[in-house]
Amino acid sequence: MKNVFLAISVCFLIVSCSSSFQGFYNNHKADMGTTSFQVPNFFKAVLSNISPEVKSAIGNITDFKFIKFETINDLKRQTLIKEMNDVTNSGYTDVFRKNELNQTRIISFKEVGAIVTDAIIFNSTETETTAYYFQGNLNPDKIKSFEDESIFNTFSNNLMQSYKTNVNPFFNPGN
Repeated sequence: MKNVFLAISVCFLIVSCSSSFQGFYNNHKADMGTTSFQVPNFFKAVLSNISPEVKSAIGNITDFKFIKFETINDLKRQTLIKEMNDVTNSGYTDVFRKNELNQTRIISFKEVGAIVTDAIIFNSTETETTAYYFQGNLNPDKIKSFEDESIFNTFSNNLMQSYKTNVNPFFNPGN
């Protein structure tokens, strides 16, 4: 009976998931084993204080979301990959896609003319899945460089460290 309920829940989740990054984010931000943040409008000043390396990589940002799944099994991972495929199939152009048994990496853009306005960077391994969403006037060459795994990992670590450093003093005055 448990397996039937799980299968029905997964089917409902797949069908009910919006094909936007905001829908993906909203559907999963409360999942167990998930870390997520969305920078609200009043907090955009944090983005201007990001390290020069990170700022150079992402450009002028008006919206930024991050979600990381640390507790995943194979079914959850496949569901996340399918949902992200649905999102990137709704008006995005893949500039890089790597589908392997142990890793899926997707870099997708939305463009207006020659300007990249939205970017999704998605990476899923057997132990962890991470997704970034950026909106603004973005540097396409820098974002495309994330297809290199070492650049992506360095960027991810620098961004998380910079975000934590800039957030903690505001929300935890004692630190």
